[in-house]
Order: sequence, then structure tokens, then C-alpha cells
Amino acid sequence: MNKLNSIKDLFKPVQPAIKAGQNQVSYMETPPDFRLSDFIYCYWQLATQKPLDKNFIYRVVTDGCIDILWEANSPHQNFITGFSNQYMEFQLETTFNYMGIRFLPTAFPLLFNLPASELTNRFEDLYAVNSLLSMQISQSIEGSNILESVKTKLDNLFLLIIRDHQTISDPRLFHSLEIILQNKGQVGIEKDLETGLSTRQLRRLFKFYIGDSPKTFSKVVRFQSFLNQNPTRKNIRGNKIYFDLGYFDQSHFIKDFKNFYGLPPSRAFD
Repeated sequence: MNKLNSIKDLFKPVQPAIKAGQNQVSYMETPPDFRLSDFIYCYWQLATQKPLDKNFIYRVVTDGCIDILWEANSPHQNFITGFSNQYMEFQLETTFNYMGIRFLPTAFPLLFNLPASELTNRFEDLYAVNSLLSMQISQSIEGSNILESVKTKLDNLFLLIIRDHQTISDPRLFHSLEIILQNKGQVGIEKDLETGLSTRQLRRLFKFYIGDSPKTFSKVVRFQSFLNQNPTRKNIRGNKIYFDLGYFDQSHFIKDFKNFYGLPPSRAFD
């Protein structure tokens, strides 16, 4: 559990879901019960405040996490999204109330023994992936469409799930993750991740528990570290804060940013 603590303490996945001025749509996050915080980063809700004039394009930036989500009025139709090595876009209706669970990296494979690589860059029906969990979630939250109420019910469910759960994994994997997170993704895979694992072993463990290679995960951590600095157009241009995170030049930074965010930084920030 101590190794899971290091992920929780070092990694804060950011989802800048709603731009300023989009006051007809709200996005909220709430943390889980502290006993679940090694596994779950947050519960979240994305909902319209009133009917929109047109369909809403929702952009999910790359955050290294696995999410479960559902429409509040249809919790039995729940879905799972895996690790993504690029941003994703979803076209939503003019009214919606989506809720979700964001798992920290490694948590879902540890809890349910499912290779994260089977979900990478995919959006799947949760029932097809884990039918028991799908039914447990839908039964637990049936009739709930307020985030705090959903949080309480999901806390109770996942506290039962982890009660007798034994997290068995290679501690060298978590040492590697800790190095990547402490260095905000600025690592040389061959040079800096000498944790007793061969390159092949490390890649295999990352595929299972993260969903992609150590190199790709490091890039995501670096991108998320940039978002955690609350960047603005002014400090990107003036202070060139991307240099602090190991980007060699502006074009390199913009290329990675567009891949993970879906927009160039000049359009992403005010």
C-alpha cells in the first residue's frame, strides 16, 4: 500500500474540461473516502445547466488514468475508457448528466486483474469488460444523480471491494513509477530506470498496469506536470515554462501538447 501512496502523493491528473465562458455546462470533481485514495483519484460529474443550442463537443485530455462513466439517467449502461496516448473527443447531446470514477494509474489492474493494455485507446461497455463490477455500480447508484450522493454510495461499494483485497505486484514497478513521477516525466528510460528490471520486463509490467510503455507514460506525466503549473498564454510565451520540463524547443513542446490536449497552447489558455 505504501507504493500506491507514492502515486497518490506525486500525481494529480488534470482535466481542464470546461473553458471560461461555457457557463451552460458544469464540471465538478470530489475526492473519495480517504481509505480509497490510493486507488481512486476522484468522482466527477459533467452536466448541462440548461438545454444547449447544439450538441456539445467534450474533449478529454490525456491523463494516464482509467475511467468508468455513465449517464445519470441510465446507470446500467456504464462504460470504461483506458489509458490514452492522445486526446479524445466525444459529441454529446444538448442535455446530459454524465458521472464517472477516475482511477489512479495501476489501480484498476491491481483491483480487477485486467491488463490495462486491453483498454488502451478504447471506449468499451463495462459489462463486456467486467460484468460483476458493471452490475454492482448500476445497482449501487440507481436513482442517484447528485454527485455527493453518488460519492457516498460508491465509497461504500469500493470499500467492500478493497476490504479483503491483496495488492500483489512487483515493487520494482512502483520504484520505476516513483522515479518517473518525482522527476515529472523527465527521465531516460535506459539510464534512469535501473530498478533491477530489464527493459523488456519493465515494458511488460507497464503494459499490464499502466497500458503503454514507460516512455509514453513519462511523456504523459510531463504533460500533466505542465498543466499542474496552471499555465497561461502569457507565461508560456514570456517565461517559456515548457523548458523547465525538459522540452528542447517550442516546436517539440507544441507537437506533444496538441497530441495530448487537442489544441495548440495558444488556443487552450487565456
